This record gives sequence, structure tokens and C-alpha cells, in this order.
Amino acid sequence: MENELVTKLKEIVGEDWVLTDMALMESYLTDVTALPVLPEPASDVVVVKPADAGEISSILKFANEHRIPVFPRGGGTGCVGGAVPTVPGIVLSLERLDRIVEVDKENLMVVAEAGATLEKMLKEVEAADLLFPPHPGDEGAQIGGLVVCNAGGTRAVKFGVIRQYVKGLEVVLPTGEIVTMGGKLLKNNTGLDLMQLMIDSEGILGIVTKVIFRLYPRFAGSATLIVSFDDRHAAIKAVPKILQTGVIPLALEYVERDVIQISADHLGMRWPAQKGMAHLIVIVTGSNEDDVYAQSADVLKVCEGLGAVDILMADTREEQADILKIRSELYPVLKPQVADVLDMAVPPAEIANFLDVLDEISRKYRTRIITYGHAGDGNIHPHLPLELYERGVLSDVKHDIYAEAVRMGGAITAEHGVGKIRTKELPLCLDDKSLELMQGIRKLFDPNGILNPGAALP
Repeated sequence: MENELVTKLKEIVGEDWVLTDMALMESYLTDVTALPVLPEPASDVVVVKPADAGEISSILKFANEHRIPVFPRGGGTGCVGGAVPTVPGIVLSLERLDRIVEVDKENLMVVAEAGATLEKMLKEVEAADLLFPPHPGDEGAQIGGLVVCNAGGTRAVKFGVIRQYVKGLEVVLPTGEIVTMGGKLLKNNTGLDLMQLMIDSEGILGIVTKVIFRLYPRFAGSATLIVSFDDRHAAIKAVPKILQTGVIPLALEYVERDVIQISADHLGMRWPAQKGMAHLIVIVTGSNEDDVYAQSADVLKVCEGLGAVDILMADTREEQADILKIRSELYPVLKPQVADVLDMAVPPAEIANFLDVLDEISRKYRTRIITYGHAGDGNIHPHLPLELYERGVLSDVKHDIYAEAVRMGGAITAEHGVGKIRTKELPLCLDDKSLELMQGIRKLFDPNGILNPGAALP
């Protein structure tokens, strides 16, 4: 069957677009998941690079007929092993589907193939003087991956996550049919919304080949505030108070000073805030400079009333870019000493209490769990140190953290997804009937279970 498979794939896509040499395939077998929890990739795989939905359809029809597992592959920027091929089969790379088909200024939409990178799409959208509001972080991520992982990021507090921007999809089903869902429409109540099922499906229901995203006009101005507090509870208490003023920041991040200093030192840069132990990073956008300064004044008034010990404002692009770079490099800087990075969600008002619980868990296991996150939407990123893995207690620590998040009304993942490393924890926050329904939906789309086995569901 092996030779038949390779022969068939070459027949479909051409000899140059099928890889069987392990040296050439190595980069297709992993993602950016921390090494201690990265699933073991299968070595008996073949990488195929189709050029369009028609070739993907032919591949999936053959794979479905012969019960061959298929692992969709985007930019490999995921943190939960979702793209890792864990059993022998086909790694299907979307990299050749990389066109930005259209930036439609009249309808405020962009049409892009699934293998185009976020960076490529942003350049074309911005060249048209338009805005794609979400920003998950790594611009090497591919468009299809953003959709099937429902990517989030720092801008979710103001603009929401990817789900809010997907208006249409072209999808190849595991059985080979090519279907379209939605379109350049702002309202559509026609039938059951299959498109919403495809978003956040983590590659188990179909392979997205084309996406229509909604766009917006670019905002005219922005400012970045760093607000310092001596107490994390005061910092977190400021978050709902800021939102209650009517100011919805582009980003509203929480970080502790000694943690952000690690990134600044590594980059050889200066973190501008030297007072306080708890910082809020608040990015305000507006229709003009006066609007930005008026919103900033409302934020400052709230924070001063809650005991802020220092408030800094960066209004030049250079100053704002430096602050964002230091914040965005935190995970890459910390990763060599991290066994796993979590991303649970809790109600935003519970963040400070959740951080206190993390301190208690740290003391219980005689370690330090470095934590920061998106304060505006309750998405927290605890970084579990490598020594927990070395001591054999990593799973126990994760279970304790997940259980506390769920107890507070939260969930085990807010933006990274389940992938292949969190399926065992799903029963903590999903009841048996919900899991049964999800498995039933998966079976309906993929009756033979060929697409991304081991991902998203137990």
C-alpha cells in the first residue's frame, strides 16, 4: 500500500510535490509546542503539497477509500500539538494555496486561500487602507489555521476572536466533496450554520481551502499606557472599571514587573515602568488624536482612583512598538525553561483570585509558575517550569490548575485549543452528553475517522 500511496499522490499533485525523505519532512512533523509535552511524531508518513481544492479532494477520496489518516498542516505555529502526525499517514500541507484572491473595498471583505500567511494578508489589506482587527501573534500562521483554531490574541477584548470575522469558507470534506459555506454576507439565516462548526474544529471536520474575512476601516490614532500598581488585586479591579467607562481598549494585558523584565533583559531593551509590581498594558485606539487622549484620560482617572503608583503613556509608534515587542517576546524568551504553557479562561473579575490560587499551587509544588495574560477577556497564560516535568509532577500540577479554573466558572483553553495534548482533561469542563454529541458530529463529517486522528476530542 505504501508504494501505491506514494504513486497515487504523485499522480494527483506531481512528483515534485510529494516528500518521502525524512530529512526533507522533518519540519512538517512538529509545531511550537513545548518539547516535554510535544506528541511523538510518526516516522512512517508522506508529505504532500496540493495546489488547489480539486487536488485535495482527490487525495481525501483516496485516503477515505483506503482508511489512511490525513493530517492537515498549516504554518506549524500551534502550541498544543494539533498538527503533529501521531500515526502513519499523509501530512497534507496547504502551503501552495497561498494567494490573496481579492481585497474587496466595496464590501469590506478579503478573500484568501488557506495557505496564505497572516503577514501576507495583512500587507495587502493595509495597502488598501483597511484593517483586519484580530492579531493572534505569530504572523507566520496560515489563514486556514487561524480559522480552524479560532485564533485569539491580545486584541480580542475590543475586536473579538477570528470567529467574528469569518463570513465564508470553501471546505473539502473528509469524504472528498468540496462545499462552500457563507459568503460576502453580513446576515444569513439560511439553514443550519455549518460554517460555525468548521471554525474551531481543529482540522477534524474538513480542510479549509479558502476564507472570506470581514474588514474594517483603519483606526486613525493609538496610544499605549503602562499603569503600575503595588497590588495585583488593585490592577485587576481596574479592568472592569475601565470597560464600564465605555472605553474598550484594543488590548488590556496583565503582567508582573519581574516577569516582563526577563524579556526586556533578553532583548537588551529597557522596560519603561520601574515602579510597582503589577502592570496593566492598555492600548487605546480612536478616530483621531483627541479621541485617543479623551479615552486615555478616562483610563487614567479610573486607575488613579484605585491606587496606581505610576502611569506612563507612549504615543509615538517607536515607543509603542518597543513595549509590544517586549511583551510579545515573553513566550519565546521563557520557552527553553518551560515544560508547557497553558491558556485557560476564567471570568475576568476572577483573574486576581485565580493568580492567588496559582501562587498556592506554586507553594504546594515548591516552584514558581510565571503567569501573564489578556486581562480584558480573562485569558491567562501560566508557564509551567521544566523542573516540574523533570520531577515527574507536571500532570498533577496541570490537573490542579485546570480544576481550579473550572471551579471558578472557567475552561481549560481559551485560544490555543485542545490539540493532541489536552484531550484527557476535556471531561473536567464538558459533560458526557456534550462529548457524545461532539463525537457524533465528527462521525457525520468523517465516517471513517481519517482526518487528524487524536486531535480535539478524546
